[in-house]
Amino acid sequence: MMLFTGGTVVTMDPQIGDLERGDVLVRGDQIVAVGSELRAHPEAAGASVIDTTGRIVSPGFVDTHRHAWEAQLRRSIPDVNDLGEYVMSTLARIAPAYTPQDMYVGTRLAALTALDAGITTLLDFSHNSRTTLHSDAAIQALVDTGIRGVHASMGPHFGEWDRQWPDDLTRLHAMYDGANDGLVSLRLAALATDEIAGPALAYGRELAAVARDLGIGVSVDAVFGAPSSAAIMRWAADGLLNPDLTLIHATGLTPDAWRAMGDAGVTVSLAPTSDAQIGLETAVPAIDEALGVGIRPGLSIDVEVALARDIFTQMRALHAIQRMRAVHGAYGTDTVPHRITTRDVLDFATLQGARTNGLGDVTGSLTPGKQADLLVVNAGDVNTMPLNDAVGTLVLGADARNIETVVVAGRVRKADGRLVGVDVDTLRGEVTASRDAILKVAE
Repeated sequence: MMLFTGGTVVTMDPQIGDLERGDVLVRGDQIVAVGSELRAHPEAAGASVIDTTGRIVSPGFVDTHRHAWEAQLRRSIPDVNDLGEYVMSTLARIAPAYTPQDMYVGTRLAALTALDAGITTLLDFSHNSRTTLHSDAAIQALVDTGIRGVHASMGPHFGEWDRQWPDDLTRLHAMYDGANDGLVSLRLAALATDEIAGPALAYGRELAAVARDLGIGVSVDAVFGAPSSAAIMRWAADGLLNPDLTLIHATGLTPDAWRAMGDAGVTVSLAPTSDAQIGLETAVPAIDEALGVGIRPGLSIDVEVALARDIFTQMRALHAIQRMRAVHGAYGTDTVPHRITTRDVLDFATLQGARTNGLGDVTGSLTPGKQADLLVVNAGDVNTMPLNDAVGTLVLGADARNIETVVVAGRVRKADGRLVGVDVDTLRGEVTASRDAILKVAE
């Protein structure tokens, strides 16, 4: 039992709201109660008391799309010019050099980095599944870090591989879905069209049937432009659009495609810095288009080879870009700009992210009965003091250094500002050796 007491509690539960001074009671892996003065709660007897005075207690962040295996190559192409350059440098040249051990090292590094930055749930879009061993290694890395991990499996774009995917999803589902006391779940990953890697990886009736038979969700990457818009309309006609389907990026889509998505209740994963920095179609995150059809999206990191590793960056980028678009669109007219708020982007980063990953009933808010995935953020540090608005501080003021505690399913993964049980020197040696070996093979 743990009782977090005395802090400002941002629950992201619309029924509970925020507590200027509140408590969160955790028993095992679940949140038991959220309120004031919970020391007197019947189940608080014997609980370890954590004084959170001067701090913010919030849900953990949710990353809805990251290619975790690439972490050894993070910032290797920081000024990438376009999608083609990323595809040819990373997916065509580098990816085939990965061994199962490299998959493990990269995924573990990404997951630990996520935990350090307050991300308690990570969807790993693992599109380098060359063999069953590659997939097993990626999932084992999620297990070993203790993150709430969603393994979205897909075959690689280029190079030699065993062609075991998607058939291997049956084995993966049987072995790993619900592993690590329920922290691991499975999804099918696919591309929107056959433009980049051919028809085998493109979402359609066959892959939809695989996911349906296994009872798992689907995450579709590279959803942008006219070809993806046409694909979405085909999926709608075939009955393949549904709430278990996540479409990633969703830039440059037609109004008809958006209406079909909204009508079907699909979820959307936005990658604000990826769209802007890599220049995907319009290069503008499709937040207004999503909200316009009733879709509240989740947020994602995408590729660390060219982008930042944390949700703070995604929230700030989206907040700034949408408000810039809103004001620019109304400039010189009598129209009142419709701007999103800091609470909106925090909602996208927590509750909506969980829903996008198919885990809305499990995590994403500090709600009694949900899993205890939470953060304690110091609001008295140089960059966060004084605490005037907790949501504004989380979105615009805080960063990973302010996160003192990270809890996943009631287990402390970061304490006193440091990852628990992680030898950073050893990790550095493993990551560096893996990177060097990959680059040597890829020469």
